[in-house]
Amino acid sequence: MSRPEHQAPPEIYYGDAEAKKYTQNTRNQQIQADMTYRALELLNLPPDEPAFLLDIGCGSGLSGEILEEEGYIWTGVDIAPSMLEVALERDIDGDLFLQDIGQGFGFRPGSFDGAISISVLQWLLNAETSHPTSSPPHRLTRFFTTLHSALRNPSRAVFQFYPTSDDQIQLITSIAQKAGFGGGVVVDYPNSKKARKVFLCLFVGGGGTQQQIPKGVEGEDDEQARFERRREKEKKRDISGKRKNMKDKDWILKKKELYRQRGKEGVPRDSKYTGRKRKPLF
Repeated sequence: MSRPEHQAPPEIYYGDAEAKKYTQNTRNQQIQADMTYRALELLNLPPDEPAFLLDIGCGSGLSGEILEEEGYIWTGVDIAPSMLEVALERDIDGDLFLQDIGQGFGFRPGSFDGAISISVLQWLLNAETSHPTSSPPHRLTRFFTTLHSALRNPSRAVFQFYPTSDDQIQLITSIAQKAGFGGGVVVDYPNSKKARKVFLCLFVGGGGTQQQIPKGVEGEDDEQARFERRREKEKKRDISGKRKNMKDKDWILKKKELYRQRGKEGVPRDSKYTGRKRKPLF
């Protein structure tokens, strides 16, 4: 299966050196950031509210850093130990799991408020062995069935991926629908060979197929659109690079309570000092 030049190869083949090189590449970082921001737009979460997200194929945590900057708690899964090692070295904030997503997930039902995945879903179309359980339909079925269970009702999951044919898109969407998902495919810049991006936007509950599938971005060139989205993001950030009011007292209390609900250990107790701005030392 051929792939666009900006698409990462299957991460299972990365060694430590290759994983670090891929992560440090500024072009990879920018592409990953742009697609993560777009996935969050399609996820359509309530603004300025903490949420617990699953990053499927998290790699070295490039998407996870965006989730963290946007104020979300997240957990990542990936098949490549070398990529997860790089993520640990970079001291990212999310919890990490070594996982072949084609084998399905073992998370408790309703664990996550949403899920994103960047440049990963197409690799489930590769048969790892000749055994019937390794066929793409079997792997996709295990993946979507267990993911549907792990997401709360209502919620969304958004996948940016690289299909090579309409048949592949049809196979993926039909199996997702059999697993209980609503939704469908969103295509950005459909008339551009270089800028075209395909997203699978899936719904759990909340009307299922009755929800309206978001519209793709039209146009030939995505440079201007990326600039506009980035400019809008900057308007929402203060000089520290975080969203305005991101760390006020109410927001911190909500995030700490969500941590406690998820069973995270070592969450600080609430006090009158929670969210209070520190005075400068000098």
